[in-house]
Amino acid sequence: MARKPGHMYRNVTGPAYTRREYMGGVPGSKVVHFDMGNLKDEFSVSISIVAKESCQIRHSAIEAARITANKFLADLGRLNYHFKIRIYPHHVLRENKQATGAGADRVSQGMRCAFGKAVGTAARVKAGQKLMTVEVEPVNFLKAKEALRKAGHKLPTPITYVIDRGKELIS
Repeated sequence: MARKPGHMYRNVTGPAYTRREYMGGVPGSKVVHFDMGNLKDEFSVSISIVAKESCQIRHSAIEAARITANKFLADLGRLNYHFKIRIYPHHVLRENKQATGAGADRVSQGMRCAFGKAVGTAARVKAGQKLMTVEVEPVNFLKAKEALRKAGHKLPTPITYVIDRGKELIS
């Protein structure tokens, strides 16, 4: 059965569904790393992407954004940046699977408001919340901003950039 499109899970509806101890068969998160690059050094410039609207971001979208940004930042060298993902997919997504195809005309209506099975996880994001942060030296600022721009294309919400630290060092 194919995955449903991401726009079906984008809107925040109902209370969060996070208590995994009561549910079986929740698929694991695809996000592999939340901190990449040089984790020990302090960098003088920090830039973040911030969500403009509240939404849910699926774990596959977070991983796609992470891969895109980290691949672009790898050109700087692993010791010249620190990339951090600031959201975690806690919310469990459910889907009421319907029978489709030939001979399924009698069961295709299904039950109204059915509970559904766990199909994935998502991070619930509020407007103004930081999603990802890159710390670099001032000479690599434009490269870090471009990496976050590319990562933002993978996310289901409009984004903006915020310079957290080192605004006076960038000219």
